[in-house]
Amino acid sequence: MKKCSLEGKTLLLVHTSTHKDRSFFQIFKKMGLTLVVLNKEKNQAAHYVDHWIHADLTNYNDCIQSTKRWMNRHSDIKIDGVLNFWEESVILTSKLVDNFNWIGTPFHIARRVRNKFLFRKFCQENGIPAPKYFLAKSKEEIRSNISSLKFPVVIKPIYGSSSAFVIKAENTEELLKTYEYAKNNISTHGDAAEWDELEFLVEEYIDGDEVDIDMLIQNGKLKYWSISDNDQTEEPYFREVGQNTPSNLPEKDQQDLVELAEDTLEKLGVQDGVIHFEAKSTRNGPVPIECNLRMGGDDVHSLNKGVWGMDLAEYAAKIALGVYFPKFHKPEVPKTYVVGKYFLSEDSGILTNLEIGNKIDTDPRVFDFCFHKEVGDPVLAPPQGFEYLGWLTASGENTIDAEDNLRDLMDEVQYDVVRYDAGSSLGRTQRKSRFDSAIVQKNHILGAAKLEKIRRIGQQDRKKLHIGIVGNLYRGSSTPLEKYSTETSRQLQEVLIKRGYQVTFFDFNNLPKVLTDLKRNSIDLMFNVCDRINGTTLLQAHSGALLDLLQIPYTGSNVFTAGLCNDKIRFKKLLQYHDIPMPAWDYAYSMDDHINQELQYPLIVKPANTDGAIGLTNRSVVTNPKELLDQLERIIKGVGRPALIEEFVEGDEFDVCILGNYGEDQRALPLTRYVFSGMKDGLWPIFTYSAKWENDPDYRDSIITEQPPIKVNKKLLALISEIALDSYNILDCHDYGRSEFRVDKNGNPYLIEINTNPLLHRKSTFVDTVNLLDMDQGDLVEEIISLAIGRYQKRPPYYHLQGNEI
Repeated sequence: MKKCSLEGKTLLLVHTSTHKDRSFFQIFKKMGLTLVVLNKEKNQAAHYVDHWIHADLTNYNDCIQSTKRWMNRHSDIKIDGVLNFWEESVILTSKLVDNFNWIGTPFHIARRVRNKFLFRKFCQENGIPAPKYFLAKSKEEIRSNISSLKFPVVIKPIYGSSSAFVIKAENTEELLKTYEYAKNNISTHGDAAEWDELEFLVEEYIDGDEVDIDMLIQNGKLKYWSISDNDQTEEPYFREVGQNTPSNLPEKDQQDLVELAEDTLEKLGVQDGVIHFEAKSTRNGPVPIECNLRMGGDDVHSLNKGVWGMDLAEYAAKIALGVYFPKFHKPEVPKTYVVGKYFLSEDSGILTNLEIGNKIDTDPRVFDFCFHKEVGDPVLAPPQGFEYLGWLTASGENTIDAEDNLRDLMDEVQYDVVRYDAGSSLGRTQRKSRFDSAIVQKNHILGAAKLEKIRRIGQQDRKKLHIGIVGNLYRGSSTPLEKYSTETSRQLQEVLIKRGYQVTFFDFNNLPKVLTDLKRNSIDLMFNVCDRINGTTLLQAHSGALLDLLQIPYTGSNVFTAGLCNDKIRFKKLLQYHDIPMPAWDYAYSMDDHINQELQYPLIVKPANTDGAIGLTNRSVVTNPKELLDQLERIIKGVGRPALIEEFVEGDEFDVCILGNYGEDQRALPLTRYVFSGMKDGLWPIFTYSAKWENDPDYRDSIITEQPPIKVNKKLLALISEIALDSYNILDCHDYGRSEFRVDKNGNPYLIEINTNPLLHRKSTFVDTVNLLDMDQGDLVEEIISLAIGRYQKRPPYYHLQGNEI
């Protein structure tokens, strides 16, 4: 068939699918198409994408409204059609077809096909062969209906994909245990959030030869078909083992299968699309298994192109765009014969070794090769998961020749999956059922694999990591601190993407969504800049606890250290024990608490567990008992926080930014000095909230910033740095932090506080400091990532929660 240019046409792609599927983007660009992608976020397909529409793909209305808004903003661009290669987005695509009158399958048909229960019901009502079946919503329904079916039976999710939770059962007891396992574990599947319902179909087992039929339908006419034979699946979980193309079934059996598929699609009302139809050829004739209203995944595209010369992606685009093409007549003799096998693991565990021989790249018998996993990745075999590691296909002059070639080439790929063992009875005790503790084991394996991947990653491979950013987005906020927090989160995401990382942002202002998204995203390392949870800074430190529970490595200090530094009362008690110089101090939790009468005025009174100068005003400095009482009442009763009372140190303020970890390449960066000069009458020389965040004109011209400090005794600078490092290590801070000091008129330094999560905004003190070292914000972020990776690599899991040797 002649290739035609589609120059000037615009195609909307729903979901960017898998990395392998992104080769289709190259095909579409060569066809001259303008590509618009509807996806949750930008990713590594961005090089081929002309425009993005961002929306939550699980929220159909959000996707439709976002598409409408985009079209209104880009009225000069006409979207000519929509296409999808992802099973979980079939329903969404059908809704877009209905709303924008594009070519494709309408929602009422797509739902009937996508929902396996409704599909079986349709087949039964329209004279299409189907096994006996029923919908299982509970164990009671199974007990009530199972007598109408003959064993063995198969249970499967009505909206599932990729054979996940498709399991064979030989008797009622086994079926009930299987149902309980599937019901309890289905929500943990990576794609489950995109399934409309999490209910199950139970149907009789179909015995026969399983095939895949790839088809092109345009204007209701079958334009192309190809049959591939599937190897006998591994039961009871129906794991795919391999396949061959073209089919070896007798011509009559093949024709019967195609007629069944064509008849089913005609009765369904499917008029246009690329279809992946699954069926079995049995002694009593062909029986449909399911119908996928999109192109098949994995090696389906390469198989059809290599064996018959049909580029399914190209012609799927033509169908979507309404470009007519005649029926494709396959050559009498295939261009080649192809046989393939999947790489599988018997047990769940961690990939610890992978060796790929030179033949895979150089041997002409290799038709297609893909290996999804890298050393250190988790591998989830049933019942913990339903993964395969990749596939290899080989070509030959006939099927037997291709089988011989594949057998030889499979030896070129050697890998080891070490079965997970946490050093306990997990995985070693005798199980009552093959499903016992599946979800527990799965979570342990995934978490252990994240730590293992970080421990094994080399310097040259770090940009392959999927980096998550824990932060906060404040939409429409007029608070300067919230504005800076939002900008910081966006800047970090932007700078990491520019440097080649895959990045996903997690907004801890929407914690329920975070918990859902964390299940759907495989994050290797989390960059933690969370400043609050549930609207309060009191929970800020707990972001690290959540990540520890999920076994996700992260930058910065652990929950104990972060919480301790935020609680200035406990912070001072610990450092006072270690003789760190600090202003004389006391605290109060209630108005009845006694305040040390030996404290010398003036005093500064501030909330004991806030940061960012929150609660600090000019009235925070008090000169007599009445003012002290007023400030205590404002903080304890008004703000609702305990109060910290310190002797006020009137002098210059110094910031010390620190990079590194205890016992490693730890360093204090050049200091920053703040000189309070020419303060207006009545103003105390402090950083109030308004001075720090609101550019208060009363303070703006009276605070001089020196980076590095000018005309300051080098011994004093060295002493401040040493105290900062000692305090940093006593508190077991990790990766980076910032200490604040005051120096009195006699040159005595006093530690005020340590911030384990200092602002990393482009205009922050930390970034200004590294600029002195010819580093920019991006260099700093990558340095912090390297420090975190090094910390996890050199220590056993959870060592960061144990404290250092001090």
